[in-house]
Amino acid sequence: MIQHQSFIHKKLARFFDNFVKICIMKKLFILSLFSLFVGIASLQAQNLSSSYQTAVGLKIYPGAVSVKHFVNGNNAIEGLGYFWQYGFRLTGLYEIHGDINGAPGLKWYVGPGAHIGSYNNNWERDYPNRNSGIAIGIDGVLGLDYKIKGAPLNVSFDWQPSFNLVGYSYFEGGWGGLGIRYTF
Repeated sequence: MIQHQSFIHKKLARFFDNFVKICIMKKLFILSLFSLFVGIASLQAQNLSSSYQTAVGLKIYPGAVSVKHFVNGNNAIEGLGYFWQYGFRLTGLYEIHGDINGAPGLKWYVGPGAHIGSYNNNWERDYPNRNSGIAIGIDGVLGLDYKIKGAPLNVSFDWQPSFNLVGYSYFEGGWGGLGIRYTF
């Protein structure tokens, strides 16, 4: 009976520990989002056309800070910083954009990229057959990018498959999502 109570106590303690960590992460995310919007509001430069040079914002799922800059014509580079309970991942993408006829401000894009990340012990604990530590791999991206005319905002939706080459090697097809950025 005592062993059973100890087992339940350990499970409850682990549950509440994880719950507290998630609550703290959500609060930090909301605070970061608020800080980003306050910083954006203080910027003087606004891009109200249907195109842009540089954009800074957030990508939702799995949650990243995004910076995108057009280096020439329809070619852009994008940097993404992901931070979550299993560690972090930095991704760089080279994106080739193309216009969609009849839809001003809407473009398709595709391109290659690479990532480096670090997975902590939570990763290994929750996925016992996967090692924690460093992860290096290649990425691809396919998506749509829309610059809202009359507002300094850009919205994108993409799919970002990747393959880890160093560390635990595996294909990940679930990255990507909705991006919202301030343009200037």
